[in-house]
Amino acid sequence: MSEICRRAGVSDIDVSGLHGVVRGYAIEDVLDGRQALQPLMMRYGFDAIERDGKLVFRMRSGLKAFDVNPDGFAINSDVEGTVEYRREAEAEMAGRVRLRFVQSDADHDIVAEEAVLPDDRTHAVAVNEMALSMTRGEGRQTVERWLSESRMSRETARFALPPSQLNLGAGDVVRLKGMDQQDFPSFRIDRIEQAEMQLVDAVRIEPDVYAPAEITDDGVNARPFIAPTPVLPVLMDLPLITGAEAAHAPYLALSADPWAGNVAIYVAAQDEDYALRQVISDQAVIGFTESPLWRASSGIWDEGRPLRVNLIDGFLESRPREALLNGANLAAIGDGTPDNWEVIQFSDATLEEGGIFNLSGRLRGQLGTDSAMPEVWPEGSVFVLLDDRISQLNLLRNERRVSKHYRIGPASRGYEDPAFVHQVEAFDGNGLRPYAPAHLKVVSKTDADSFSWVRRTRVDGDDWGGLDVPLGEETEAYLVRVRSNGVLLREETTATPIWSYSETAKAADGVSGTYVVEVAQVSAIFGPGLFASCTAS
Repeated sequence: MSEICRRAGVSDIDVSGLHGVVRGYAIEDVLDGRQALQPLMMRYGFDAIERDGKLVFRMRSGLKAFDVNPDGFAINSDVEGTVEYRREAEAEMAGRVRLRFVQSDADHDIVAEEAVLPDDRTHAVAVNEMALSMTRGEGRQTVERWLSESRMSRETARFALPPSQLNLGAGDVVRLKGMDQQDFPSFRIDRIEQAEMQLVDAVRIEPDVYAPAEITDDGVNARPFIAPTPVLPVLMDLPLITGAEAAHAPYLALSADPWAGNVAIYVAAQDEDYALRQVISDQAVIGFTESPLWRASSGIWDEGRPLRVNLIDGFLESRPREALLNGANLAAIGDGTPDNWEVIQFSDATLEEGGIFNLSGRLRGQLGTDSAMPEVWPEGSVFVLLDDRISQLNLLRNERRVSKHYRIGPASRGYEDPAFVHQVEAFDGNGLRPYAPAHLKVVSKTDADSFSWVRRTRVDGDDWGGLDVPLGEETEAYLVRVRSNGVLLREETTATPIWSYSETAKAADGVSGTYVVEVAQVSAIFGPGLFASCTAS
């Protein structure tokens, strides 16, 4: 406090004219310089005045006015007559005042309030910003007071006071005794030059301006605080779904309870020097199965026991079976690893007590994942609804099959925060993977076993206008493998969907009895795709 007095050139500070706390700011803190004083003076309408060696803080209420008689004014050569009145041109004032401030009792958003004179036809705007917390109602009160003050303060008065009226000083409000109060309103002394007399500069005020207007505050809907809890990331290296996506890039599904909002994905070659790859704001529909899903034939309706799924958040809905043929209710079920997923569809989703969904009317092994279907998906398998709430990772094409470090967590935190999940993954880019051939069969003859199959395509396979489905690869090629008792005996490539295994070749391989032939279409980019198998003897 003494330092404040020393710099101000005063012996003491009087704060009796102010409230003890002005909108949460202790006056002592203000005087110690820990808060900016000027915004508070403008906001709450008080002045800092030097009076008798003291720094006095006084509210601009205008209520305690002193009556003065112009007949007792001194004569000064700087004043024309007894009282000199001036009125600034209206064009010099802004008819619109705007204030930007921090909205209190909310989420500390920066908001603005504005006041406009009813007869203002200009576009001039006086814009102010304050690092203060106010409600919208308080902001409106402030700008309305500022606008009224600016209009009133265009009128000023200048007069000289004799030494007998040294009791009047800066900050005092005076009225001219005997004059009509409506024609001659109150004036606040803003400046005094003291010599053989006091030369006073005063500005017109209206006490009613400082009375707070009755303004109803708008309702505030503060967003509840959600702790940045870890998210559940599910990485899925899936086949092409629409054909318009990046074939080499995996999908990422995210969920959490509660959902914290935006999720950041950081990527690095090593567990250091991470770079932000993307930010995802959508929460996917993810759950876990509570019943086993046994193997079933693809291409026909699976009418087995309902699959029970417990979702983290979200819901599932039933759709007509015709809608499934157009891609509705597409989902993935797997063990949670990026590569091991079966794509299914379901027509009926029934919600039972406890938030469990029963899924029935299923189509299995969709999008060429029939060959990836295990004998059973056990209880606890991961379920993901494949809709627009899953996102593809921004994986570069040359990053395919390259091991990367991923840190996934709330975007409001740094990637070293404990809420981030760390995974090391490499992706084959299964959108480039050829489907397994269909209708693999064998015809046994005396000199050879003849195998044939039907090619499938991963792109534009739903168009029935052509004689055959598009190849989808640079060249047509197939990899044929022969196994006996799980041991690989032979591996050959062929350019046609026919392959013959002669008796001579079987004898050279040591094949006797039953054996298994596996066939996969070969991609120049991906390599062999999924295998179809056939048992022969």
